[in-house]
Amino acid sequence: MAVAQREVVVRPQLLDRLADARTNTDELFALVKPEALYDRPIPERHRIVFYIGHLEAFDWNLLSGRILGLSAFQPDLDRLFAFGIDPVGGGLPTDRVEDWPNITAVRDYVARTRRALDEALESRFSTGQWGHTDFSPNLLLEVALEHRLMHAETLAYMLHQLPFDRKVLPGMKPEPVIATVTPEMVRVPEGFATLGLQRDGGTFGWDNEFEEHRVHEPAFWVDRYKVTNGQFLEFLAGGGYEKQELWSERDWNWRSARNVEHPGFWVRRGGDWYLRGMFDEAPLPLDWPVYVSHAEASAYARWAGKSLPTESQWHRAAFGSPGREERMLPWGTKAPDSRHGNFNFQRWDPTPVGAFPEGESAFGAMDLFGNGWEWTSTLFGPFPGFEPFPFYLGYSADFFDQKHFVMKGGSARTAACMMRRSFRNWFQPHYPYVYAGFRCVSH
Repeated sequence: MAVAQREVVVRPQLLDRLADARTNTDELFALVKPEALYDRPIPERHRIVFYIGHLEAFDWNLLSGRILGLSAFQPDLDRLFAFGIDPVGGGLPTDRVEDWPNITAVRDYVARTRRALDEALESRFSTGQWGHTDFSPNLLLEVALEHRLMHAETLAYMLHQLPFDRKVLPGMKPEPVIATVTPEMVRVPEGFATLGLQRDGGTFGWDNEFEEHRVHEPAFWVDRYKVTNGQFLEFLAGGGYEKQELWSERDWNWRSARNVEHPGFWVRRGGDWYLRGMFDEAPLPLDWPVYVSHAEASAYARWAGKSLPTESQWHRAAFGSPGREERMLPWGTKAPDSRHGNFNFQRWDPTPVGAFPEGESAFGAMDLFGNGWEWTSTLFGPFPGFEPFPFYLGYSADFFDQKHFVMKGGSARTAACMMRRSFRNWFQPHYPYVYAGFRCVSH
């Protein structure tokens, strides 16, 4: 029986954005030397080869039947690259290289899948006729785009852990950025913070970004800049990793069991500290933001006599203003660009804090978008009115487990489209590979 058709206005720029996102991830995989494609740089994650197939499999599984009317041609690989190979007993992955298809078969699958999707998408765009569906093609294409761009960042975390000699050095380095600042705090007066999105507001958001609501925040002080490597070095030198009273019981047990004695991106060479960048090691840049786990950030905050901000405090510091109006972005209404922060794949590594004064908030806080996500003290959970995406039920709800903390802002490898007030990221408190820093608050 013929599939019913309906005319839908779909934004044509979505195809261009999808092409750009594919170029981004293709270039990322090209950084991996051929002999390293089956490596597993992070023990808890899949081998690199899985992600090569995963991005196309996700797009296929999301779009093919719902809006394009396509039938599967390799359902076994659609499933393999959707979920991977489950570890036995729920522990760390134990699969072997020989459990995966060879790279030629994987790339053939990617090319064939991409070609079939593109032909169908171009046909639908040209006719304006889309298969009968309960889901907006605009919504599904936005999901496909941001899913791919999120992986462009999380894959950077993975490739960061790949040995330098297993990667291809990129041809050009960005110009260095210089900034000299003095740590200080700025006052945020009492007022409201608006979290979330209006469901009928016409702006794309993931399910956890809805529904919009307001939270009243008493006045507080917030660090003007992210905590730097230099500041965190003082915590380490002051015995912060040995003082149990600075850590929650769970965090202390993790620190002790894993023998965590310094940030995961730091390397000790003799008596000196170095930072492991994406492509090389360098003497520890004291003016760059420190990247640490939530557990380490929380211990530092207690050591400093402060605390991590709540999600609503972070919002108030970032988007509040002296009047009743809130800003859509820390600096106002201009679309995010390279003047406002270190994001959107401009660089592989951080820059000094305070290097982008045009990104300053109304209350004087800097670097709120880019240069490292920022941990909050808020457990990741649903907003009032939360409804899971029916086509992606587990995207958020699987992590409403009281084990993940909200992160706000973005890193150097976060796409500009995610520089929106409502976007929420989240990770477990002991995961050491994320480009995540923090700032503190006090009353």
